[in-house]
Amino acid sequence: MSSPRPEQAVAQPPGQLRDVLEPLVAAAGFELDQLDVRAAGRRHTIRVVVDSDTGVDLDDIAVLSRTVSAELDGNEHLVGGSYTLEVTSPGVDRPLTGARHWRRAHLRQVAVRLHDGTQLTGRVGAAGDHAVTLLVDGKLRELRYDDVAHAGVQVEFKPAPAAEVRMLTGDGGEDGDRQRQRSEEETA
Repeated sequence: MSSPRPEQAVAQPPGQLRDVLEPLVAAAGFELDQLDVRAAGRRHTIRVVVDSDTGVDLDDIAVLSRTVSAELDGNEHLVGGSYTLEVTSPGVDRPLTGARHWRRAHLRQVAVRLHDGTQLTGRVGAAGDHAVTLLVDGKLRELRYDDVAHAGVQVEFKPAPAAEVRMLTGDGGEDGDRQRQRSEEETA
């Protein structure tokens, strides 16, 4: 029988560990996005990825890391030996795989590859349970999540253009206010 390779995933599923950690993460105001347990010899690496609609800052990570560490120390039978704990938030390179990822990417620019091979770049609008609105080449397009093979946020170094934000949020801004005022005056 061969011995496990370094960094090989632990055979037992982290289900019990998830059951212990998920309430702690939720109590801190976050969602447990991912839980990975890997073995390197007798040592384990436990990677806890948390997320929230309002983001996660380093102070949050530090507090949660201490809380999770204390809980793991009290449940060492679930870990099976010494461990290294990593508590982190998803990086910008995380693929958009669920509705909540799309909601969190609201107004961000994304690159999308559809199952049929079509490539799109657009700005994220309203994200529902089954589809998202994208602004692609100045036009709004509804995109079903089932049609997406891969999608990821693009790094931008300046704010989204105001015209694109207005199209996606339905906020007419000053121009919209003036148009509504003129329309009201004409009907009076």
